[in-house]
This record gives sequence, structure tokens and C-alpha cells, in this order.
Amino acid sequence: MSERYDPIYVTRSFLPPLEDFTNMLGEIWESRILTNGGSHHQALEAALCDYLGVPFISLTSNGTIALQLALSALDINRGEVITTPYSFPATSHVISLAGAMPVFVDIGHALFNLDPSGLEAAITERTRAIMPVHCYGLPCEGEAIAEIAARHDLPVLYDAAHAFAVKEAGGSVLNHGRFAALSFHATKVFNTFEGGAVVCQSAEDKQRIDRLKNFGIANEVEVELAGINGKMSELNAAIGLLQLRYIDDALAARAVVDARYRKGLADIEGIVVPEPSQAARHNCSYFPILIDEARFGESRDALYERLKSAGVFARRYFYPLLSNLPMYADLPSAALTSLPRANVVAEQVLCLPIHPELSEADQGRVISAIKGERSWVS
Repeated sequence: MSERYDPIYVTRSFLPPLEDFTNMLGEIWESRILTNGGSHHQALEAALCDYLGVPFISLTSNGTIALQLALSALDINRGEVITTPYSFPATSHVISLAGAMPVFVDIGHALFNLDPSGLEAAITERTRAIMPVHCYGLPCEGEAIAEIAARHDLPVLYDAAHAFAVKEAGGSVLNHGRFAALSFHATKVFNTFEGGAVVCQSAEDKQRIDRLKNFGIANEVEVELAGINGKMSELNAAIGLLQLRYIDDALAARAVVDARYRKGLADIEGIVVPEPSQAARHNCSYFPILIDEARFGESRDALYERLKSAGVFARRYFYPLLSNLPMYADLPSAALTSLPRANVVAEQVLCLPIHPELSEADQGRVISAIKGERSWVS
């Protein structure tokens, strides 16, 4: 009879000690300031600017709102926004909800990110912005994208939901582009339960985002912009301040898990483990592998189902492609022939469980299940 084990999920939210949070709750209860840029909100913005090495940050209620606010600040005027098909639906949805049309460009050969070599051909007189994604926290080719954008006088907004604390030789990848939108969702490397932020490169843009997330209000008698309610609460900001105390330890623990996977999967024929970029600091936010069915002897979907039966809940992330979703499939840029690499990768990718508290024993279960060494059941 097979042994039974607890399920292993693709991620697990990191949390600070509960007693630390209850102490902060006392401060909030005493102040009676729950939102609208209270002391915790202000402190977290300052602390994140310092930790991430960015000039300005505006906290938001979630990462999707961060993207929406940044697009609003760019005033895209119902044009086109170039982006990648290989991302979470929020990336393309915010473009559509802004009244614009997403234009998809294929991903590169070696990475999961938008390929700059296809970018220029996608630019038309209707293009209003470029929105790449630092997928899995792997940095985009920022310099190449910036050069093309500058040549066509186009702003760049990065979907940086996965890229918290990622650095290159020149500093934070969050300083690429005019804006970078972060997600602090519960599943992210750094979480505030729900939350997000817009990284800005100027005080003027920071002020614009701050007003857009507060109904466009400039002062008690002036409303200058058509904004929304996108503010982060004091409770979420308090969690963020606590999370920052432990983020370096959490990132270090993720790196250990990442290294164990690379060692444990290295000799499996047909399992391709993409090499990390040359980032000076990678956050190990995800652990994607690609399944070469011909060499592995099993399809990605078959392995996915077999892992589930063993109590290992990996994720086909990102599948299906945004370009294959029904609301985008008819767009000219969504044609399969235009996105060959993204379509292949979406059929091969599987993200394995990774989080700071994943034990060596549980990680061994994941690797053994991939190898088919035991008939584990949940």
C-alpha cells in the first residue's frame, strides 16, 4: 500500500511572526487612521525606495491596479500597447480595460521575455506604449528595449510583478522604463496579503499616480484627474513593513531551494532547466522547467497529472497564452505563426513548488515524483 503525505503546493505565503503584527495593530487602533496615506503607508513607501534602490514609489491596493494607474498616467488614448503573450491575464486585461488594443510580440530564444528583435516591426502610428514583463523575475533586455522606444518616442511601462529585489550590474531592474508595476499579492516573494506599487522615475509622475489612485483629487476643492480608489490600507502597509525585516532571509532560503532543484534535476533526460539570467541578484520567485516530450518520454500535461496524483501541485504557468484566450485570439498579432516560440514554451513549461519553507524532504518528494521513483499519493 502506498504511503500518504501532505500535499505540496506550488507556493506558500511567507508571513512574519504574528506577535509583531498584533503590536502594529495596536498602533493602528490607537491612531484610528486606517487608509489615506497614514504613517505606515508613508513609512513603507520610504523603506521600499531605500531597499529597492528606486527614486519614487506609490503604493496601491494590488498589482493590477498598479498597472492600470500607470497606463492611465501615460494617457494612451485608445491606441495600441505592445506586450508579450507569455504572462498572467492581468497584463493584457489592463490594456483592454483602458480602451486600447494589446499587440503581441513573441518571446526570445533563450528567455521567457519579449524579444526586442521583433519589437520594431510591431510599432505603428497607433502605438502608444510598450509593456514588457520581467517573467519569473528574469530581467528583460532593458537597454535594447529602451533604445527602440527612444527612437520612436514611446514610453515603456514594465509589468514587474515578479521582479521584486531583482538587480543587474547597473542596479535595480525596476529602474528600467518610465514606470514599473509591482505586485505584493500573497503568492509573491514580498507580500502585503494584497497590494502593489508603481515605481516612478520622477516626482511629477509620482504625484500623478498618487492623485490617480485617490480619485484624481489634488486638494479639498480640486479634482484634476479622472481617478479611482487604488490606495493601500494601513493594515497592508503594516504587513509590508514587517515583511521587509525578513525579506533577505526569505530570498536566501529561496536560493537554497533553487540550487537543490538544479542539482536534483540535472541528470534527467528531457527535463530542461533554464539557466538564470546574468542578474547580479535573482529572487528565485519561480522555478520553471521545460519538458521535452521526445526525450523525456512523457508530455508536460501527463507529468502534471502524475505529479498531482502524487500530491505535488505544480503549475502550467503560463498556459494558455494570452494570445490564445478567446478575447484576444482574433487579434492580428495573436496568430500562431507570429508567436512560434511562445506557443512552444507554453506547451512545455511547468513551474515546480518553491517557497522559503519548502523542506529538503518535500523537495526530494517532488524530484522523486518527476523521476517516477515511487508511487506517491496524496
